[in-house]
Amino acid sequence: MNKLKVAIIGPGNIGTDLMIKVMRNSKHLEMGAMVGVDPKSDGLARAERLGIATTAEGIEGLVRLGVFRDIDIVFDATSAGAHAHHNEVLQAHGVQVIDLTPAAIGPYVIPAINLDAENASNMNMVTCGGQATIPMVAAVSRVARVHYAEIVASISSKSAGPGTRANIDEFTETTRAAIEKLGGAERGKAIIVLNPAEPPLIMRDTVFVLSEAADQAAVEASIAQMVASVQAYVPGYRLKQRVQFDMIPADRPLNVPRLGLRHGLKTSVYLEVEGAAHYLPAYAGNLDIMTSAALACADLMAQRRIASGIARGLKEFA
Repeated sequence: MNKLKVAIIGPGNIGTDLMIKVMRNSKHLEMGAMVGVDPKSDGLARAERLGIATTAEGIEGLVRLGVFRDIDIVFDATSAGAHAHHNEVLQAHGVQVIDLTPAAIGPYVIPAINLDAENASNMNMVTCGGQATIPMVAAVSRVARVHYAEIVASISSKSAGPGTRANIDEFTETTRAAIEKLGGAERGKAIIVLNPAEPPLIMRDTVFVLSEAADQAAVEASIAQMVASVQAYVPGYRLKQRVQFDMIPADRPLNVPRLGLRHGLKTSVYLEVEGAAHYLPAYAGNLDIMTSAALACADLMAQRRIASGIARGLKEFA
């Protein structure tokens, strides 16, 4: 089977876990290079031991690597601030970009919702909280108009590295925007909690959705279907308990900020995301769902490139 070469920028926890997923699970991808800026990075050392080309000179170092001419897809697992420059360089070379930062230069992509419909040269994977929770908002939106959706992503403090901590503001804003764009809510809100508990807790997510009145069985069935769709690429994704419903009567409406008074059906969804423990511990489901979603996205992009014959490295398989 034809496989395209990929590079990963950012040899931290996310980048290293993604490298292992590419090597173990990908249908259409193989590792070409690992890129960082710290020569002492454990991720770079691990990649080098696996026989993968490495550079500690950032995006400029990647371009200088001999293997770069055959790289078709690059994952950016650095920061929102650095991504703009990385994307500019890669777009100039016709390289497909999968963005795991909250930079949101390209369209928001959540595989269970809109992967089949998007084909941009830069695909943004939203955030870990967005990947976990927005499918639930979209599931309700398939049944009834959603007025407001609020998500709370609770992750172990140990699973939040320097990149995550540096991007907290971008996390909340990007997730909120994607709740509205992909989830279909009139208004969204995102909250992230870094939980210092010991032993570390598995990622937990709570989703509150206020929609127009709807058939509760239909909403529950739509949510179940969406959970199955996410589980296809994130096996550790699951409902923690049964979906809960409350009716907000018209004579006692809720005041939704910037929307005013709203009534209808309140749907509460409680999720748990357990990681596959390829490189990261199982409790780091927040990182696993990002790398799993990015891999699903890249595999489809590679399949499209192979089918269309526009892959840079396709000559290898002629």
